[in-house]
Amino acid sequence: MRVNQQIRISPVRLIGDDGEQVGVVPVEEALRAARERGLDLVEVAPMARPPVVKIMDYGKYRFEQAKAARAARKKQHVIQVKEVKYRPGISEHDFAFKTRHARTFLEEGNKVKLTMMFRGRQITHPELGQGVLNRVFEAVQDIAKVETHAKLEGRNMTMVLAPK
Repeated sequence: MRVNQQIRISPVRLIGDDGEQVGVVPVEEALRAARERGLDLVEVAPMARPPVVKIMDYGKYRFEQAKAARAARKKQHVIQVKEVKYRPGISEHDFAFKTRHARTFLEEGNKVKLTMMFRGRQITHPELGQGVLNRVFEAVQDIAKVETHAKLEGRNMTMVLAPK
């Protein structure tokens, strides 16, 4: 972005410090007008014909741009996949505790991978694990949708929930 003496092209379309369009003027006249007000002449649209320049405080403008960039960066949220592990014979308290964590992750905007871990002969009854995973989904269905339905992979059954 060119400022003051860096602007060489003449004539330019001048916009005053109050935002009103002054018109097409020689660059020297635009610089003089900016100096009289104690402000800078900043090129805002170099590709336009004629280029558009604005009278403003360049330091303040750069600060506002940096502030807006910081705010945009702060608002960004990288979606992560959080995992919550269950067992087929899970107690009611453990179920509620883990489901509360899954709900928190979903409210933060993250996806949740529910993993049902089978041990030993438990694998012969995958319907028990399926039932627990369905109970978890019923507990959070107001804020979540199923992204990947429950499927058995080796000794684990997984299901992925995403925020609505």
